Amino acid sequence: MGSDTVVHTVGTKVWIRDEEESWKKAEVIRVENDQLLLRTESGEETKCKAEDAPLQNPDTRGGVEDMTRLPYLHEPGVMWNLRSRYMLDDIYTYTGTILIAVNPFASLPHLYGAHMMDQYRGADLGELSPHVYAIADAAYRQMRKEMKGQSILVSGESGAGKTETSKLIMKYLAYMGGYKESGREGGKGGPSVEEQVLESNPLLEAFGNAKTVRNNNSSRFGKYVEINFNKDGVISGAAIRTYLLERSRVVAVNNPERNYHIFYQLCEGASVEQRARWKLSAAADYFYLNQSTCFELPGVNNAEEFKCTVHAMTRVGIPEADQEAIFRTVSAILALGNISFVAAGDGESSVPQPGKGEQYLATTAELLGVDKEGLCKALTTRTRQTPEGPIVSPLDAKAATENRDSLAKVIYAKMFDWLVARINNAIGEDLNCAASVGVLDIYGFESFQYNDFEQFCINLANEKLQQHFNQHVFKMEQAEYEREKIDWSYIQFVDNQDVLDLIEGKMGILDLLDEQCRFPTATGADLAQKLFSSNLCKDSKRFSKPKRLVSAFTIDHYAGDVTYECANFLDKNKDFVVAEHQSLLGSASLKFVAELFYEAPVEAAPDAKGGKGLKGFKFNSVGSQFKKQLADLMTQLHAMEPHYIRCIKPNSVNKPALFENKNSLHQLRCGGVLEAVRISCAGFPSKRPYPDFVDHFWPLAPELLRTDLDDQEISKRIIEKTGLAGYQLGETKVFLRAGQMAQMDKLRTDKLNSAAIRIQRSVRGYLARKHYLQAMQRVLLLQSCVRAYFARMEYKHMRETKAAITIQRFYRGYAARKEYQKSYRLVLLLQSMWRGRTARQRFEHMRRLHASVTIQNTYRAYRARADYESQRQAALVFQCAFRAKAAKRALRQLRADARESSKLLEDKKALEVKVHELQATLEVVQKQRNELRQQIKDEKAALADSERKCKELEGEKAALAAQAAVATAAELEAIKSARERAEGEAESLKTQLAELTERAAKEKAELEKKLASARDWIDRQMNERSDIEKKFHAMKDDLITRLQNACGQRDEARAQVLELQAEMEKMRESLTVKERQLTLASAAAAAAAVAPASSPAPAANGAPAASTPATEGSRLMENFAKRAPGYAKAISDSMSTILSFNTPPPGSRPGREEEAGARTPDIR
Repeated sequence: MGSDTVVHTVGTKVWIRDEEESWKKAEVIRVENDQLLLRTESGEETKCKAEDAPLQNPDTRGGVEDMTRLPYLHEPGVMWNLRSRYMLDDIYTYTGTILIAVNPFASLPHLYGAHMMDQYRGADLGELSPHVYAIADAAYRQMRKEMKGQSILVSGESGAGKTETSKLIMKYLAYMGGYKESGREGGKGGPSVEEQVLESNPLLEAFGNAKTVRNNNSSRFGKYVEINFNKDGVISGAAIRTYLLERSRVVAVNNPERNYHIFYQLCEGASVEQRARWKLSAAADYFYLNQSTCFELPGVNNAEEFKCTVHAMTRVGIPEADQEAIFRTVSAILALGNISFVAAGDGESSVPQPGKGEQYLATTAELLGVDKEGLCKALTTRTRQTPEGPIVSPLDAKAATENRDSLAKVIYAKMFDWLVARINNAIGEDLNCAASVGVLDIYGFESFQYNDFEQFCINLANEKLQQHFNQHVFKMEQAEYEREKIDWSYIQFVDNQDVLDLIEGKMGILDLLDEQCRFPTATGADLAQKLFSSNLCKDSKRFSKPKRLVSAFTIDHYAGDVTYECANFLDKNKDFVVAEHQSLLGSASLKFVAELFYEAPVEAAPDAKGGKGLKGFKFNSVGSQFKKQLADLMTQLHAMEPHYIRCIKPNSVNKPALFENKNSLHQLRCGGVLEAVRISCAGFPSKRPYPDFVDHFWPLAPELLRTDLDDQEISKRIIEKTGLAGYQLGETKVFLRAGQMAQMDKLRTDKLNSAAIRIQRSVRGYLARKHYLQAMQRVLLLQSCVRAYFARMEYKHMRETKAAITIQRFYRGYAARKEYQKSYRLVLLLQSMWRGRTARQRFEHMRRLHASVTIQNTYRAYRARADYESQRQAALVFQCAFRAKAAKRALRQLRADARESSKLLEDKKALEVKVHELQATLEVVQKQRNELRQQIKDEKAALADSERKCKELEGEKAALAAQAAVATAAELEAIKSARERAEGEAESLKTQLAELTERAAKEKAELEKKLASARDWIDRQMNERSDIEKKFHAMKDDLITRLQNACGQRDEARAQVLELQAEMEKMRESLTVKERQLTLASAAAAAAAVAPASSPAPAANGAPAASTPATEGSRLMENFAKRAPGYAKAISDSMSTILSFNTPPPGSRPGREEEAGARTPDIR
């Protein structure tokens, strides 16, 4: 194939890389040599090389069920097809015979159940939509047909749905294994084999599954279930094998993960009797569980799950005695974790912490059936056998804690292995079976920020399975090529054997790890240096040393580079049982525990001096055991026909309808799906049946459709015409090398574009000619219409000119009349405005004069009140200071007297006298209170009398207003203002009187309250008289202080009453004065009203008369002002001003305004 740019043209849909979405869609807008200018769906433009922009597949709604049918099989095509199907809840997709299952994180009940099992039973693979039942049915039918073992390998990362998929497979196999032609097989007398196989799942999940950050029910061990079938296809037995249980989780849990489910189920599901028997408490009380704050799972009831676990134990055939022993052992592990140690002696030894540590030590010993002292010794000491005899070495607190955790991990691992063996014994493996189907549920490839020994072993297992997977995919490709009878001998197979040799080969990483574990003082850094100096590691391209990490190494796996930390490799690789633990628990009184630790004695190798002795422990390597297990597993898988299911976790938040491209691509890469795509691309990735090929590429040779050639011959001639090389023609399909399909699509697009250009040229010429003729006709029609329009416009202009002249004549006459009328109205308006202005000026002068008088009155009253308030405040401050000084002096005297212990008896007697005096004082105060009440009643009567007088004054004012109604308008206005001021002052007096009354009531209430408080205090003192000698000083100070306060309050109340009386007297005098003022004002107003009628007329010559009403009223007001101070004087001033304003000045002539009005021209 030539350059990659030949497959791209303008408008080609391609994929380009993206940092967030991994791949995104784009369109080619220009081709520049080996560079493409692209526009994304968001409108952004970018450039990239042609080889970095793979072509998009034709848009298929909902994707394709088998991705081998995609025209372009590459990474973005696989990703987009899975995404499209996932968004439509099509979670299963084929890649050949490989099933890809995407976790929906939601319930899809319509996809599972007996109705779906019946639908897929007997259907060929690919006949129906992709489904896990289809894979299980294909394995079962192929097993029945060939009588050869089948294996179903389920892999994926934590949370991808491996466990649920394995359950569905086993349910289907149990369904098919119990199916007979006559119907369902009814089990009698006990559970059937298929029921026991299904019930083993919840049991192993309880003891081997836990919550992790990614999954709430993550399997922390690998599981291979082999189901045996007889010649009739009925289940005859089964066997379960487990791999690499995560022991460290028993003693260390990260937040917010959880420990194994069984611990929480036992703590919440055990009955009261069982909790007492097994010494159980809440999960939060155990150290192995409370390292994380997560104790509950959403939607999971631990108590109900415990019942399910017990039921599963019963169904698989575990008797109640063994169930009791298992739960007892689980409780012992929890109690063991709560044993804490403290340093003893010189700090090199340790003992259980007094209190809870010793209590949990006794509980653990009782539950395990061992001696308490023996358990304490096994945890805090270490015995080493030497030729001279055993040496017992104490352990410090840290080493004892590690020893405790090691024992807990060993007990749990042995119990888990015993449980698996018991399940196998209960179900029973049929060694004479006709064939079997194995289901492998194993952990997927793992790569974290911190990778430890567990990730190393898990990735080793995935490398082995990936090699098996690659061989199977290559084998399938070979089978298809052989069916189509094409040549495939030159296709190279890419293997990962070099990684396996690096890890498990001779003197590989596992061998070097085992060798380093034999040195007691070796560390992780020593292991890393040994690996770096190894010739096998240095020569391998897959092994590298990190730049910044000293005790770490990096391996290039098939899914990417992974860096492993060596710090814990040595400890986790050692699988040994301490001799003290073995001897102690092997002799336990609890039969179950003794069986777990039963082991024949093992002699140690001779030492350097030729002697023999027992070591402190039996060394065993986890890596070597796991390597052997993997070898046995791969041997068994190679003897079977494999079927693959790859589980994908679409997002990291466990939510439905959310597909993260980058995360999913990483899992496809780790699961080997993209590796399978690369293997397919190494051969003939583009395969199309002849009819489909002809239907798609016939435009490259359209003349061949008119011949009688068949589709195979037409396809051959089309390819020959394009000039491709390296293709193959099979029996039913055309096989093209990588990129050839894109090249043919480019030629097809160019051919279709060329034909489209010729069609467009002819159509555009025809349309141009047709448009020209239509334009000519429209121009002629437009010219005639325009000329007629101009003629009509000229005629219309002449008519409008004549009409305008007529309208102007009439409008000018109307405008002249309107102007005259406007001038006439303006003259009238000016006259009225001048007269109104004159009247307003006089009124404004009167208003300003009245306002100035009111302001002066208010300001003078304010100054008087302010002076009074300042003097009163100063007096109060002086009084307070003086009283405080006197009180301090008395306090100092009292304190001096209290210090004299010799006067205690005299003070006691004096206090008794004081008590009697207080009682007398209380009677006096009560009498004074009654007098105050009488005074308040008198004040209320006086207040009522004042109100009555106010009402009489108001009546007199009303009468005065009626009499003054006949007065002149100016005099009436003055009287009204005087009356309003009088009413205002009356209201002010009422307000002050109300305030005084309210203040007196408040003071009276306070006085009564204080008197009641004094009475209560005296009563309490009388009751506590028996204790007066012990509390003498405090009582004396308190009594004197309260008495002084009461006396002071009484004096203040008396002073306030006297002040109220003085104010009442002043108010009475003020009211009397105002009554006289009102009387005088009424008399003056009456005189002013009568004066005009009795005054003589002016002289004929215009000179002023001897006595006028204005002058007479002025004299009356002057006399009234001399005698009436304050408010009456203000009324007098106001009336004088009014009278003087109304009186013309000397020399003025009456009727001036009339004369001025006569001189004003009247245009009317």
